[in-house]
Amino acid sequence: MTEPQGLPAAFTSHGASFADFLARSGVQSGIPRGLEGSVDVPHATTIVALACEGGIVMAGDRRATMGNLIAQRDIEKVFAADDQSVIGIAGAAGIAVELVRLFQVELEHYEKIEGAPLSLDGKANRLATLLRGNLGMAMQGLAVVPLFGGYDIDTGQGRIFSYDVTGGRYEERDHHAVGSGSVFARGSLKKLYRPGLDCTDAVVASIEALYDAADDDSATGGPDLTRRIFPVIAVADASGVRMLEEAEVGGVVERVVAARLTSPDGPRANLPGANS
Repeated sequence: MTEPQGLPAAFTSHGASFADFLARSGVQSGIPRGLEGSVDVPHATTIVALACEGGIVMAGDRRATMGNLIAQRDIEKVFAADDQSVIGIAGAAGIAVELVRLFQVELEHYEKIEGAPLSLDGKANRLATLLRGNLGMAMQGLAVVPLFGGYDIDTGQGRIFSYDVTGGRYEERDHHAVGSGSVFARGSLKKLYRPGLDCTDAVVASIEALYDAADDDSATGGPDLTRRIFPVIAVADASGVRMLEEAEVGGVVERVVAARLTSPDGPRANLPGANS
């Protein structure tokens, strides 16, 4: 009688990386590498992040587009990566969501194996490695460009990291935006951001920036008051990651939209001699 075979070596070898385990065991994550030609798939669009007193705020609009069509009106693009960090996605939506799930498992796996969580720098580096593994798909037009950030326990501050499709990692100061409407959102944040901004005001600034992005970029969805579809907003600080409730976001959105009825281009600078 034949003895039962044991588990493959990939299942018994020690390693803190879940993604490396998948590679060793022959499991392929993501879209098959043999995919050829351009593919029309839903794309997630604009994500903004800004530092606030003791943490960061990250927000994303809810629209996904496929060419000139709206593929989905209420997609979620901002997720908790773990207890202290958040990730927002822009680019090919299906691959981006899978990358987020793999990243979440990667962080949880590392903590279980090593008995301690990765540092925020370590998390940012690990995400860069996962992105580099998708370079082949990015070269075929299925790119993922995340925005990552969180509360750094070592420094007691919020930090924000951006990436390119090759896995390049760049730490941003104060605020950043990615996606098709990012150029408009960044311009808005430059005018709205100030050092020492508390997290409540940072939430307002993030909604203002997304509104400005939607005003000039058709792929970015503005607040939809009739369907009650509002941006997804996360706050990461010393107490952990908190995803804002729809009612809380809705109240801020309604105030921002009401103010835009009298000032369509947004808040005006309080310049000396300017009319109020």
